Amino acid sequence: MDEADEELERSGPQHSGPLLSKSASSSPSPFRVRDFTLFWAAGAVDGLGTCASSLFLPLTLLGAGYPAGLAGLVASVALVSGLVVSPVAGVHADRRSRKPMMYVAALTAAGAMGSVFVAVALGHVVLVHVLAAAVVEQAAAAVYGAAASGTIRRLVPPEGYPRAIGYLQARDQAVQIVGPTLGGVLFQLARWVPLLADAVSFLLVAALTKAIRTDLTPASPAPPDRTDPPPSFVRDLAEGLRFVGAESFLRFVVVWTAGINALLGALYFNAVFASHARGASPSSIGLVLTLAGVGGLLGALAAPWLVRRLPAARIVTGASWAMVPTAAGLAFTSRTWAYGLLLGGVSLIVPSVVVVLQTRALLVTPDRLLARMGTVLGTAGQAVAVLAPVTAGVLVAAYGGRAVALGCAGAFAALALYATARTGLVTGTGTGEAE
Repeated sequence: MDEADEELERSGPQHSGPLLSKSASSSPSPFRVRDFTLFWAAGAVDGLGTCASSLFLPLTLLGAGYPAGLAGLVASVALVSGLVVSPVAGVHADRRSRKPMMYVAALTAAGAMGSVFVAVALGHVVLVHVLAAAVVEQAAAAVYGAAASGTIRRLVPPEGYPRAIGYLQARDQAVQIVGPTLGGVLFQLARWVPLLADAVSFLLVAALTKAIRTDLTPASPAPPDRTDPPPSFVRDLAEGLRFVGAESFLRFVVVWTAGINALLGALYFNAVFASHARGASPSSIGLVLTLAGVGGLLGALAAPWLVRRLPAARIVTGASWAMVPTAAGLAFTSRTWAYGLLLGGVSLIVPSVVVVLQTRALLVTPDRLLARMGTVLGTAGQAVAVLAPVTAGVLVAAYGGRAVALGCAGAFAALALYATARTGLVTGTGTGEAE
């Protein structure tokens, strides 16, 4: 373990220093670190391959004669399987070397999607097979994500966290913009081409991960006492949950992240449903999501610069309050391009807050708990986001798009009040508790 890790490990969850050191503004680019570049590239390749196939896998089932309900069920079951596996993977990622877990997970996903590619190419598409492959791929992705949770800490020094996290966000936003278009182009060539691209992408991810030289093994805790009970999966899982529950800052992150994920998902789908109800064309609706993606990309690129120049508390509270009028604006527009600009504005704001929160989460979490902390936070946010599409659809049908947008604006205001009351948690200068 290097010196930075040793210092973080000694400080543990009681770390209460400033969020960023003064040297952060002069820290070298993370891309000067070979292994960070490999890790970044692996995520980019993975994201492109997944985007190229996931949107078109249901079309493959529809083309084979299966009803839309079953095609949608496959996607939903696969997503839920990832949520279920994630906490389990987090426990194992904190027990053993993380790089082999990432490597094996990528190879497993390659095998799953490769089998679907072969089936589609041969014209023998079977629902049970596609479902099993989709579940295995999502489970493997959850394992990879859990094992990768502590990678940044090992690859860059603490003052480099904001830039590294910002670059990872920018990568993911760019993939979400380019991936669906790439998938559409590949699907036009043949139904099996996006699936082949996904399988090959996982093989590339495995190769890039294998090439990482840095030891990603989690730091070992203090030697156990002879009277201590043997390691237990349930006890280790509970330890991760207790740590997040006991650390006031991480509780704040859970609430803020889950709230933002739910509200952003509701706003996105509200814009899609409302635009469709007004007779907008599919290309116009696609423009809404494209503008939102571009806003997220620009926000991620600007986030490290903003974090170096503005106090962390001001970023979190300012961004939280800025979302209120933006959401309210969606209630009083009927133009599709206006939906896109407003959603792009929200997407522009969020990345800076994510950089602040993720950076401090790395600083307050011991290395041996990083994977469990990451999976707890990620599962909480994703579980709420899964409900956003159906919730938005029901509410728009019952009350109309304007009421849903105004309701989201009110919920954003409540979240902003909560963030304002907890500013001390963000900076580490106080508890920020109002309990």
